[in-house]
Amino acid sequence: MTWKELCVDRRFQDLPFKVELNGRGQIITSPTRNSHGYLAFRIGELLRQHLPDGEVIVECGVETTDGTKEADVAWLTKEHFAKVRDEFSCSTAPEICVEVTSPGNSRAELLTKKSLYLGAGAREYWLCHETGRMEFFGPVGKMRRSKLAPKFPLHIQ
Repeated sequence: MTWKELCVDRRFQDLPFKVELNGRGQIITSPTRNSHGYLAFRIGELLRQHLPDGEVIVECGVETTDGTKEADVAWLTKEHFAKVRDEFSCSTAPEICVEVTSPGNSRAELLTKKSLYLGAGAREYWLCHETGRMEFFGPVGKMRRSKLAPKFPLHIQ
């Protein structure tokens, strides 16, 4: 199955959980808690404040070498957004891809997503832990703070 097929298939409309595809076109689902949505929304609000010259997408599909992954929050420059706005999923990764962790996520899974998003063109990958603690990564590894949004909080309230 392709991401476009998944998006237009009525059987998959309004699912109460995150959906992704792996490299074989298999559907992967991840139920989330209310706190997950809250943290994703707060991150989106803060991205809008810290990087007002771009656009924020929540639940942003991104084409990777292992299928379509869905960043919980993404930030794109206005130019990049104009290129991908009408796509079913981003053909090139947003500049910032953020994952909010869930109890079912393993560290290995989250670091694999980091490699996939960065490999698809992201400039930064952020992790928000269930406690609100933020981690920032770039192409050369872990960073103390975001280079694109250096004043972004290290902890989400």
